[in-house]
Amino acid sequence: MEADLSGRTIIITGGSSGIGAAAARSLRRQGAKIVITGRSDETRKLAEEISCDYYLVDFTRFADVRAFAQNLLAKYPRIDVLVNNVGGIIADRRLTEDGHETTLQVNHLSGFLLTLLLQERLEASKAIVINTSSAANLMGRIKFDDLENEKNYKSMSAYGAAKLMNILHAMEISQRFKGVWAASFHPGVVGTGFAREGGGLIRWAYEGLLGRYLMISPEKGADTLLWLINTQPGKDWQDGEYYYERRPGRRNPQANPEIAAKLWEVSVQLTGAGKQ
Repeated sequence: MEADLSGRTIIITGGSSGIGAAAARSLRRQGAKIVITGRSDETRKLAEEISCDYYLVDFTRFADVRAFAQNLLAKYPRIDVLVNNVGGIIADRRLTEDGHETTLQVNHLSGFLLTLLLQERLEASKAIVINTSSAANLMGRIKFDDLENEKNYKSMSAYGAAKLMNILHAMEISQRFKGVWAASFHPGVVGTGFAREGGGLIRWAYEGLLGRYLMISPEKGADTLLWLINTQPGKDWQDGEYYYERRPGRRNPQANPEIAAKLWEVSVQLTGAGKQ
């Protein structure tokens, strides 16, 4: 039986398709007030379908992220759950208008900035923050001398590093935010459009016959996310942990407190989070 989530406000970035949309539909049925973001008209269509609020936000632009945070703070006195779900594989190295490598900004920096801008509201609401990571974190490596992937760019290596950052981000939220619970999770290999900007082989795998027969549905991919929201932190799952299929998942050896703390400080600098 699904829990009654009436009165709870849940923000899902990248909520217009894939596991974000699947989660939004399920949580809306449970009575939650849902806010989704996206970049296309599909965002509006889903919002109309499930009667939720929506914002068009481009995570390649910090200005968009800051404006979104201001809107959230102005309109929603409580934020019970923030799901940082925006992400994707980028085939070629390119810079955003903010001057950052796109994989880094879309998968980590913009979600980091949004979460930090909402810190006081999240703390006051005793909220939960959930980051969508991936088993690709195992192939990632944090190189503080090359976070922008300037040397020998490879899309999957850059993506793996960013997914490791999602885990480290959740770990550090659990240390720095008062009264806020945080976790990250791997949804499984889901047949979604997140690889539409990936390279030839990756895009073929996700959009071809391989993806059709071997990948799970967005609904199945959203299962662990919904479990984290519907269960009790500290009892059913642990603060700062990374999950897959409702159990602790395999984490990169670099997922340790020292690297998490250093990444946080560097991310503050890269996002200009202290600047108003």
